[in-house]
Amino acid sequence: MSENTATAATPEAGDATATPQTDGATTDGATTDGAATPGAGDAAAPAAGVSKAMIADIEEAMKDVVDPELGINVVDLGLVYGVHVDDENVATLDMTLTSAACPLTDVIEDQARQALTTGPGGGLVNDIRINWVWLPPWGPDKITDEGRDQLRSLGFNV
Repeated sequence: MSENTATAATPEAGDATATPQTDGATTDGATTDGAATPGAGDAAAPAAGVSKAMIADIEEAMKDVVDPELGINVVDLGLVYGVHVDDENVATLDMTLTSAACPLTDVIEDQARQALTTGPGGGLVNDIRINWVWLPPWGPDKITDEGRDQLRSLGFNV
């Protein structure tokens, strides 16, 4: 069973594990001789220049990802179950499909990668991973009101 990991993203700057270094001092108080600051690559510190994308921004960008069979975006169809962004600004999307037998996972993954990793400034995230989940199974109850309106305009009775 998939756990919904959609939570508000916390900016790295406020992270208690991040120790800003502006004077050439290492975390133990030693100074450097112009070489890279020891500890700069520590796992506890965020990668330099990396800022985490906000969940709401990712969800909005995912509205550009359209189910190829229905012509409706994956967010309004209710196919995105959760979003998590790690410290390297890599988004993991918990997603499902209208059918486990759907052969279009590659198409949707390519669209998601395009929507989230490209654009002005390089995109919202550095990379994506899609965790395809089947529980709970998708059903029409997961479609948003906007998605229902879009389907009705295409002639579907939902």
